[in-house]
Amino acid sequence: MPVISRLTAGRAVRSGVIFGYIFGVAIASSAISYTRFYKTAAQRDALAAAYGANKATSALFGSAPQLQTVAGFTVFKISMTLMLLGAVWGLLTSTRLLRGEEDSGRWELLLAGPTTRRGATIQALSGLGAGVLTLWALTGLITVLAGLDASVGIAAGPALYFALAMVATAIMFLAVGALTSQLAATRRQAAAYAAWFLGVSYAVRLVADAGLGLHGLIWASPLGWVEELRPLTAPAPLALVPIAALTSVLLVAAVYLAGTRDVGAGIVPDRASRRPQLRLLGGPTGLAVRLARPAVTSWWVAIAVAGLLFGLIARSAGGTISGSSVQVLSRLGSRGNGTDAVLGVCFLVLAVLVAFAAAGQVTAARAEESAGRLEALLTRPVSRSRWLGGRVLVTVVVLLASGAIAGVFAWAGAASQHAGVSLPALAEAGVNLVPPAITIAGIGVLAFGVWPRGTSIVLYAVLGWSLLVVVIGGIGGTSHWILDTSVFHQMASAPAVPPHWEADGVMAAIGVAGALIGGIAFQRRDLQGE
Repeated sequence: MPVISRLTAGRAVRSGVIFGYIFGVAIASSAISYTRFYKTAAQRDALAAAYGANKATSALFGSAPQLQTVAGFTVFKISMTLMLLGAVWGLLTSTRLLRGEEDSGRWELLLAGPTTRRGATIQALSGLGAGVLTLWALTGLITVLAGLDASVGIAAGPALYFALAMVATAIMFLAVGALTSQLAATRRQAAAYAAWFLGVSYAVRLVADAGLGLHGLIWASPLGWVEELRPLTAPAPLALVPIAALTSVLLVAAVYLAGTRDVGAGIVPDRASRRPQLRLLGGPTGLAVRLARPAVTSWWVAIAVAGLLFGLIARSAGGTISGSSVQVLSRLGSRGNGTDAVLGVCFLVLAVLVAFAAAGQVTAARAEESAGRLEALLTRPVSRSRWLGGRVLVTVVVLLASGAIAGVFAWAGAASQHAGVSLPALAEAGVNLVPPAITIAGIGVLAFGVWPRGTSIVLYAVLGWSLLVVVIGGIGGTSHWILDTSVFHQMASAPAVPPHWEADGVMAAIGVAGALIGGIAFQRRDLQGE
């Protein structure tokens, strides 16, 4: 195996093993929990009646067919979460192992030999393919083993097809990340472009499933194509055609563009030709603001658009909530009925977006160190505590503003539909999104100080676990000891219920403690590259 393929495959396979295990366990636990919590036909019929007509959960998690069966429930309960996690894994992995290698300077060393830029890209893509194959194989193996349980009863063929459906977004967004790695001048820009594409895809699919008479839009979204595969319920492999076509086109374009640009440059200009702007460069905090501004702006726009969309659909989706649907939403922490209950669940999604914004700020700080730029800054009269403190301060401001934006734009969408939700209530719900993100950021700073090379691993493991636990526990059933490990479970589903300010205070305190301990550890360790 060529050197680049081997190096890329080694790192992609390790990541694929971790996520394959997460995917497989999530699927197995969903299937087995259904047989434990819904034992009678009456219970299963009630569940189907609640979810089948609930446009709020359909918009967020996809359609809910055949909920009287283990297979149908498993698809509904876990599919959208795994699809999004797979997409995030794909775009982060490909941008890290393609554009990230160029940013670090290692790509130039590999290209010093007889390998061409296009040849090196093809080798790297083959290594990424090994990671995807590992992800699918482990997911499929655990799903097949779970299906052997007599109470589950999912055959090996459908189980492997289900695993393929769950990995399909990872495949597509590996290709998306490969293309944006050629377009962007830095890894952060490449990941931001790919994340934008993911956000638009999710928004289009959400509108298609929201019961607004626009279901045809499902074919305009790559996430919709995966949903249309209908694994375990009514398999439609024809939806694999657009998935394969998009992936192929993106990969061919990525390889072609790799040969048309210089190493370290991007197809999209990085605006280096603009006149120098010296504002905010008087200290490390101002520099942090300048560096964070492009990514933060993207997150704020994404949060604003998501909040607006949720506000627009809240009234119509709330009109479908009645009877057992109330119990369904209460399991997700959103008690009551109507618009408030729908917004309570929607704000869970907004909380995840704000948490991703927090993780992005911490990984950006780590990138400054791993790329060697921090060394140059610390040779000047700038202390480590001042630099890291400035980064943390910027992160907190970003999160507070993110919460405010989520609340205001959700209110704007709801007000346009005369949903009857007040601005103060949604502003309060927006503030309620911040403490879980502060907790995740604090844990990330702790990892940065103690295990810098594992910062991203720790951050996204905590974030992914918290999301999986709250979705699995909310829709099915999970021990409260496990539920309590999710930061999103600790957050009240405002505006459906009042915020739990005591719990929010505890989460914020945990984040602050993690940041302080991480800062002390950072003071005492050596700087470390990738």
